[in-house]
Amino acid sequence: MLPNFKRSDSEPPKTPTVGTSAPLASPPRPAAPPLRTNAERSAPSVIGPDLIITGNLSSKGEMQIDGEVQGDIRATNLIIGERARITGTIVAEEAIIRGQVLGSIRSKRVMLQSSSHVEGDIYHQTLAIEQGAYFEGKSRRTEDPMAGAIPVQPPQVSLAADPPAGTPSTPPLLTPLTTTSG
Repeated sequence: MLPNFKRSDSEPPKTPTVGTSAPLASPPRPAAPPLRTNAERSAPSVIGPDLIITGNLSSKGEMQIDGEVQGDIRATNLIIGERARITGTIVAEEAIIRGQVLGSIRSKRVMLQSSSHVEGDIYHQTLAIEQGAYFEGKSRRTEDPMAGAIPVQPPQVSLAADPPAGTPSTPPLLTPLTTTSG
């Protein structure tokens, strides 16, 4: 059974009209959210614990690494997770280290948390080391720790139309091996 709703006396009765050409009024739409600016943070790039990367990584934003990276890392904000293993140089505005790093760190702000294991030199403006963190290397305070970093360059790709001299113009044909039993 449907509930019995009473209409107030001040509200006029609604009668359906057939064949009218007046458009129906739609409910007002909410305003679109403002566009994000570069100053606002976006979602971090995450390297999961089951991922192994061989090569350099570069991000203009925040990066969180929980897997293994064998190469150099460049990011604005970097978080190395507890189970992460990094072999290479880290360059970041801010680096929070919870896992293992074998290589140098160049960052304005570095935080070695209690679960971290770092073997390499750290170039920084500010450095914080929690009790229980392992650090073997030199700590160098400098005004611009990222100045001595080698920039990560993309691999060189040649788009030449002609192959170099001495190389065949067509790939060699593969012929199946025939065996005889006897």
